[in-house]
Amino acid sequence: MEKRQRAIGETYVDTMTLRTSDFNRQIVCNGRLRARAKSDLSFTQQGITSEIYVREGMHVDKGVLIASLDKRERLREVEKAERELQRAQVELADKLIGLGYGTDSTLFTPHSSLHKPVPEEVMKRAEVTSGYYSARYQLQTARTLLAECDLYAPFSGRIANLEARTFQRNDKVCTVIDDSQFDVEFKVLEAEYENVRKGRPVRIAPFVADSMQYDGVVTAINPLVDDKGLIKVTARLDNSGRTLIDGMNVRVIIEDEVKNLFVVPKDAVVERDGYHVIFLYQDGQAVWTYVDVLHSNISSFAITGCRRKETSIHEGDIIITSGNLNLADGTEVKLNQ
Repeated sequence: MEKRQRAIGETYVDTMTLRTSDFNRQIVCNGRLRARAKSDLSFTQQGITSEIYVREGMHVDKGVLIASLDKRERLREVEKAERELQRAQVELADKLIGLGYGTDSTLFTPHSSLHKPVPEEVMKRAEVTSGYYSARYQLQTARTLLAECDLYAPFSGRIANLEARTFQRNDKVCTVIDDSQFDVEFKVLEAEYENVRKGRPVRIAPFVADSMQYDGVVTAINPLVDDKGLIKVTARLDNSGRTLIDGMNVRVIIEDEVKNLFVVPKDAVVERDGYHVIFLYQDGQAVWTYVDVLHSNISSFAITGCRRKETSIHEGDIIITSGNLNLADGTEVKLNQ
């Protein structure tokens, strides 16, 4: 019991010896992933959806058939247009014969089987007055409308927001997302602008899993400071493993190495009376010491003596790195073994 009471009344701390080292200065920003290419797909004409060939989450290559409309009406229109063209060809041949230009067959392709060449102006006039020009256009239109009954992937990507249902009229079929690469937009302070440049490497980590980190590169910087003093920056990253998804919230880290600074863990620095404070270990006591924080990153601070309090720190000082929130100037402490 006496040993337990003594342990409860004692304060044990961890320490480190202050040495200069390189510091990874970091700019940490929040951003959101945006697919390099994303397209909402829909048919260019109204109709009943007859077949859907994809499902949500499915990866498709460019040109893969996504869905089809009922083609029966369009097939009838093509057949009708083909018959109209045949009739117009007969009319065209009769007109040309009447103008003195004989043919080997009344069903022919213009210019192909005539006894003598027909002047271009004469042929154009005959095509229009015979209805051949209009019939040919109607057949082209009918075939185009038939082809548009099939919807294809405009690029390789993943299917999302599949809304279409078979045997229904659908305004939208689905969305195709190219998730091979993502852009991420984030904003930096005007004061941090000098540390950001096009082509600079960045690290990107999803909020849901900080351990998953991806390498990216800055691709664009908006040359404008907004009314909040922020500058928009865009970076691009590869989606290796296809683990990232469009719209995901991420943390963006820009690092810059600074030489010869005193670097301590963040737990070693506390705030008291509006100042940053560390505790030195001297003769079994915690000694309150004011410092200035020069730079920070996720885990560390780069510190120096406090200019306003005229304090200083030196290489070789022993810094207390744990339990600082419970310490006061002169607190007796013991070192963890």
